[in-house]
Amino acid sequence: MATLLLLRHGRTTANASGILAGRTPGVRLDERGAEQAARAAARIAGVQISGLLTSPQERCRQTASAVGEAQRHAGHPVTRAVTEKGLAECDYGDWQGRPIRELAKHKLWRTVQQHPSAATFPGGESMVAMQQRAVSAVRRLDAAIEAEHGPGAVWVAVSHGDIIKSVIADALGLHLDLFQRVHVDPASVSVIRYTPDRPYVLASNTHDGDLSWVAPRPGKRPRRRSAGAVVGGGDGPPGDDS
Repeated sequence: MATLLLLRHGRTTANASGILAGRTPGVRLDERGAEQAARAAARIAGVQISGLLTSPQERCRQTASAVGEAQRHAGHPVTRAVTEKGLAECDYGDWQGRPIRELAKHKLWRTVQQHPSAATFPGGESMVAMQQRAVSAVRRLDAAIEAEHGPGAVWVAVSHGDIIKSVIADALGLHLDLFQRVHVDPASVSVIRYTPDRPYVLASNTHDGDLSWVAPRPGKRPRRRSAGAVVGGGDGPPGDDS
């Protein structure tokens, strides 16, 4: 099975100032965000990736560029970032570009927090539509990358907080109304492996640590089919002697 690394973009000027950026053009990483992206890219460089997909928004393309550069410095084959519309930020419509503190006063804010499956942003998309197109894109891309590169392939999708939260919620079998229980920080890495039985969420919202463990064990051929969840928990990733 292929392994997906979900990477949220680094912090932006909008994040720092409390603005809902949405799909506003020109929203870039700030200095801290660029540092976060570089640190996340260095973590990912511990494994050779077979695909690098990114949201069209500039902050994600900047973050993906850092991943590609770190792969090159690590001696891995050059992996060019490919834009994928399914990973785009939620279309917040009329909410886009407005201060979070102002939006929190709206009745819809409470719906987004407590019953997001009923939320549709004025002039934008519903949260259900957001999750459906993101999950569809991720599963389609995962299958294509495994078909091309084999069951040991590792790939990266660079996207946004609500998008990644909704994908993780789907993998966990959570209803969209529970997706606010998932937390995804800027430049954090989450790990999902899709199998014929079920998705496995191997990690979420991680900030530190080597990620080479997501690759197949050295000398061990990865299996194309899942044997199911290991009763008792299994023996852990390669190199884990704890």
